[in-house]
Amino acid sequence: MSTRSMDAMQALSRFGELAWFKLPADYNQVYGYHQVPYIGWRYTAPREGVAQYIEDAVREVHTQVEWELDRSRKNWILLPSRILREAKGLESPAFADTIQSINVHDQDFCLKALSDLEQIIARLQQLPIPEN
Repeated sequence: MSTRSMDAMQALSRFGELAWFKLPADYNQVYGYHQVPYIGWRYTAPREGVAQYIEDAVREVHTQVEWELDRSRKNWILLPSRILREAKGLESPAFADTIQSINVHDQDFCLKALSDLEQIIARLQQLPIPEN
């Protein structure tokens, strides 16, 4: 597991017990390109208000690309908004193709998003844990 994955997992674990977690690799060794990042996770029992707390923290970070926390499904996903716009949602069959297209054709975007993600994780690590 990468350092970034460990850091993200630890940051999100501060707000509840993780039942599931996914953060794709930053770099595709086989094809030789950076990949657009996103984090997926699910809490065993999400605490009231935690999602809004995380969303607010992400908004506080001065990012190069726009980010969104999608909670429309069982697993929460923090990802660049561009992916949702271009794929027309998480449920769309175009979701994986959209990510692949960005990976192959827009390395500048991938690098900006990777830099943003580092800042977002750092912010989540610094946040005080909410009382309730």
